[in-house]
Amino acid sequence: MKKLFLILSVLAFQLGFSQNSRIKVVESKKIELTSELSKDKIEFYNKIFLKFVAALKASDKQTVNALISDQIKYFVTDNVIEKLSGGISFEKKTEVYKSGYQKFGDNEIYPGIQYKYVGDKENPPRDIITVIFENDGKILGVKPEYSK
Repeated sequence: MKKLFLILSVLAFQLGFSQNSRIKVVESKKIELTSELSKDKIEFYNKIFLKFVAALKASDKQTVNALISDQIKYFVTDNVIEKLSGGISFEKKTEVYKSGYQKFGDNEIYPGIQYKYVGDKENPPRDIITVIFENDGKILGVKPEYSK
């Protein structure tokens, strides 16, 4: 009986360590934007985004703070603005790739626009800038995704 228990213990021990469990995190450029924004709203949010990019290019922190949401002003430091400026190419023109609404963890739904650079013919584009807005037009988040 002891031999049987010993053999089963050794087999169980080996079986436990022989399991290959790997978690692989894959980042995707696909963001689930539901339903399309109207042309009026796209134009409204696009004007704000262009002002935001111009303020980033000029390193105008006062204008950047005026364009972002009060919910994130606490988190936006000079370092964050510098990193964000490095993720957006100011020399290239952008155009709307997708638009729609994004649902967040607090069950709030916010309008969002994904921009691609003019001339990027790939599908999905290599470089995408995702911008989430509040309904009043304040920027809630900007996420540039670029190829390396």
